[in-house]
Amino acid sequence: MVARFAGPYRRPMPVMLGLLGVLGFSFTLPATRVAVDGLDPVFVGLGRAAVAALPAALLLALWRERLPDRATLVRLALVALGVVFGFPLLSALALRELTAAHSAVIVGLLPAATAVMAVARAGERPSAGFWVASTAGLAAVIAFAASQGAGVSGADLLVIGAVALGAIGYAEGGTLARDMGGSRVICWALVLSLPLTLPIGATAGLAGGVDAPADAWLGFAYVALVSMFLAFFAWYAALARGGVAKIGQVQLVQPLLTLGWAAALLGEHVSAATLVAALAVVASVVATQRARVSRAAPPRKVQDASPDGYPGRPGVDFPR
Repeated sequence: MVARFAGPYRRPMPVMLGLLGVLGFSFTLPATRVAVDGLDPVFVGLGRAAVAALPAALLLALWRERLPDRATLVRLALVALGVVFGFPLLSALALRELTAAHSAVIVGLLPAATAVMAVARAGERPSAGFWVASTAGLAAVIAFAASQGAGVSGADLLVIGAVALGAIGYAEGGTLARDMGGSRVICWALVLSLPLTLPIGATAGLAGGVDAPADAWLGFAYVALVSMFLAFFAWYAALARGGVAKIGQVQLVQPLLTLGWAAALLGEHVSAATLVAALAVVASVVATQRARVSRAAPPRKVQDASPDGYPGRPGVDFPR
């Protein structure tokens, strides 16, 4: 069977969930930038996952979850590689040198990278119209980056690496969420990563010192509880319901939101070109949501499935 995703007017819930996740993620770079001003970047990058693993473990215990099978564990390892280790750690290291605004324009490459991974990992086949609209959005982001003077330094390469690994985590997690539910995907990824994130994060924290200003700890708290945990509930649910390639393009608005937060919260300079880029990116997002994406989808016994699409298990997820 081939499942086709309709436009936003038929199925608004995936887009709304995607926007909710993007809103949570849009504070990540400014919050990380504040956190690494007072705390070790490795502690910020991996310690936040260790903290988020606590509520994740509590939820899995509440749901009486069994350990996933071997094949699912391999897929969860790919999710963890991208969103637990790769993006958080590399972006935290980069933000020692870069501003949040500078990093945001490079992160604008993430939707295009996610679309590529959706073809490789999620079995999706976007139409030509989708690729045209996506490319237009990518071009707008690149043009905006150029107008902001975004170069290619070592720190820039760290952000590019974060984008590549993040795209793997998004595509694999969004695909896996079709069967497990978005909440379980991120919870298992965090809990299974704890044997690494806890000792590495704790060692880095103790070595770097924990005597940091309150705003650094507030930034760390945000990335631990929202960026690393709650925002993924909405994001993976959106990817599972609306398709990885299509919903991934909603993230094109994230760099512009991040630029706004960077200016408002950190006092970073954002040029007037933001308004032009915002219009171009929003137009691209609308176009990708109207374009058709197909994927091979196995039949599902609806009567045996829980609300989050995980057969026979209770849980909490978003409505379809």
